Amino acid sequence: MNRFKGLSRYIFCIVVIMAAFAVYGLRLIDWQIINGAYWLNVSTRTNTSSVKITAARGEILDRNGNALAVNKTVYAIVFDKSAMTKDTQNKTILQLVSLLQKRGETWVDELPIQVTATGAYEYITSRQSEVDALKKNLFRGNTYVTAEQCILELQRKYECEGYSPNQTRAILSVRYNMELSGFSVSTPYIFATGISSDTVGIISENAQNLPGATVEVTTVRDYPDGTVAPHVLGTLGAISQEEYAEEKKQGNTYSLDNLGGYAYNDSIGKSGVESYFEKYLRGTNGLKVIETTRTGAVASSTVTQAPVAGDSIYLTIDKNLQRVAQVSLANNVKGAQNEGKSGGSKGGADCVAGGAVVLNIKDFSVLAAATFPSYDLNQYNSNPSYVSGLFQDKTKPMYDRALVGSFMPGSSFKPVVASAALQEGVINSSSTVTCHRVYTFWNDYQPTCMGYHGTINVVTALQKSCNIFFYDTGRRLGIDTLDLYAKRFGLGQKTGIEINEGAGVLSSPQVRVAAGGVWNGGDVVQAAIGQADNSFTPLQLATYVSTLVNDGTRLKTHLIGKITDYNRDKVIMQNDPNSPTVVDHVGVSKENLETVKKGMRAVTSVGGTASSFANYGIAVAGKTGTAQVPPHSDNVVFVGFAPYDKPEIAVAVVLEYGAYSKYSTAVARDLFDAYFFGKTVDASGNLVFPAKEESTSSGTSSGTGTSSGTSSGVSSTAG
Repeated sequence: MNRFKGLSRYIFCIVVIMAAFAVYGLRLIDWQIINGAYWLNVSTRTNTSSVKITAARGEILDRNGNALAVNKTVYAIVFDKSAMTKDTQNKTILQLVSLLQKRGETWVDELPIQVTATGAYEYITSRQSEVDALKKNLFRGNTYVTAEQCILELQRKYECEGYSPNQTRAILSVRYNMELSGFSVSTPYIFATGISSDTVGIISENAQNLPGATVEVTTVRDYPDGTVAPHVLGTLGAISQEEYAEEKKQGNTYSLDNLGGYAYNDSIGKSGVESYFEKYLRGTNGLKVIETTRTGAVASSTVTQAPVAGDSIYLTIDKNLQRVAQVSLANNVKGAQNEGKSGGSKGGADCVAGGAVVLNIKDFSVLAAATFPSYDLNQYNSNPSYVSGLFQDKTKPMYDRALVGSFMPGSSFKPVVASAALQEGVINSSSTVTCHRVYTFWNDYQPTCMGYHGTINVVTALQKSCNIFFYDTGRRLGIDTLDLYAKRFGLGQKTGIEINEGAGVLSSPQVRVAAGGVWNGGDVVQAAIGQADNSFTPLQLATYVSTLVNDGTRLKTHLIGKITDYNRDKVIMQNDPNSPTVVDHVGVSKENLETVKKGMRAVTSVGGTASSFANYGIAVAGKTGTAQVPPHSDNVVFVGFAPYDKPEIAVAVVLEYGAYSKYSTAVARDLFDAYFFGKTVDASGNLVFPAKEESTSSGTSSGTGTSSGTSSGVSSTAG
């Protein structure tokens, strides 16, 4: 009986095994014979993904085609989502961070949290907006969340345990930025750019230990000299969540139907020309289709649409003139500081900033727009600690004092008052006022002058900068009429330049009341000498002088010469210097403007307040200004133009708290030297004239002559 049962079990097992083999056999027949072709196709089928090819950004050049912001080819470490697994990505990130740190190279590090010496976490206070965004993303904007709590939440989110505080922060910084950048199969993540060829070799040798990390060739912004016109050129940066949301709202985000749209990991212009001309500079991205097998191997890679590079922009800036302006501002700010610190009677020790603008009178194009203190765009784009220092610097080196900064003009405003009064018949070229140093029209308010000038007419009043003459003229003219003419000259309102600019303030009862103050009848006389609430940008001052010498016709001030395609073959847009845009007419006769210009010429002659130009190689006309800004030293201003008979350029210089007008006048002298006589900046950063056989003008003038100016930029004047 037992033997029979054992045999039955044996037979049962054989039947089961045979049945199983039969099922597998039938399945194999189906796979290989009946439906073999179908299953072969399935087994070799590839996955297809579309990858964006970023277009090269358009380049920025000066008026002569000299490079200001261009592109250079560099190596970049890029993360590929399809090859980076969840289990290996933290290890890969840490290995790459360690490698770059050892080699002194940088990676994209955007987390606004730092590790203290004790291993604790704290927010980076200079990056408050990024801190707020981090809190919003992790805790819906809870403002009481600590840096430690943010790190714990990121650790939980990205499964990052078992590392030191510095290692943890590094990994979380990359993972957080990967998420913000929309890292996916179709959107690679750029971990680092500009890595050295030696580092590329190390990564290539260890590729098997760095899954998902590849080295690609890409382009980045490069500045032949990052210190030239950084405020004008502007900055680039990663697109923020707010910017991306705005682009999405406008239907301008990246998709297969909109290759020119923005992706999460794109860069965008943040300021200056880079921002205001983003649509021209950006270009249109291309598309690459990648096929991968079931195992993740790349089967094919095909460019289905080539990227179209952005357009190139020619500025009206002259690179040499711009460099001279920047160096001269630095020299003369330092000169004012040193004189103030050595016991100068007028102060100047607190002078730390200034701005200068040069305009081409023919079409009001900007030849130079310099700011001091300034910064280096190359450092800005590569050194996070440098950027942090810029934001913490109390002198605000990123603030554009040439186009945005607004300063009390002092007596440099007087030519406007003279023009208005002559046109309104309040005075004529022969009218006189007697200066006894004190203005006695009111019993209870008697403002003073800097000297005893006796009986003088308008030309002499400009030459000597007599306050008494302009107190009386301004009072008789009235604030409403004075403001009407000042606005026509372009003061207290934007000039229309293509990038960000300040509006300034034109003194009036309405402005005073709006600020919570009270306008008194005697305030008009302070407004007439460029004080009270008057505050203008160097750009506006240069525009007003250009208007005065352009027979009273104000043109649109502009910075863009032309825009071409990337290869610079086809002109897309151009500001024709022979057809400038007219903005306004000041309504002052040519005869009256000539009288004012005679006064400005007298300023730069013997006995004038800018007599250092008396023996200059060409005829210069101008006006100095000293404005009281308690508790600081005085602002000092110089506005002028040259040559006197056939004006080509207008200059405006302001030194904030500069105290001594000789320093603002010296900056103007360097600018005239550069334009007419070829003064330049040598390799050591000194202002020098070229050798005679090499001497050429950096401007359009054909004038010749030699300058008596010094390369230091400081020359004496009557003050």
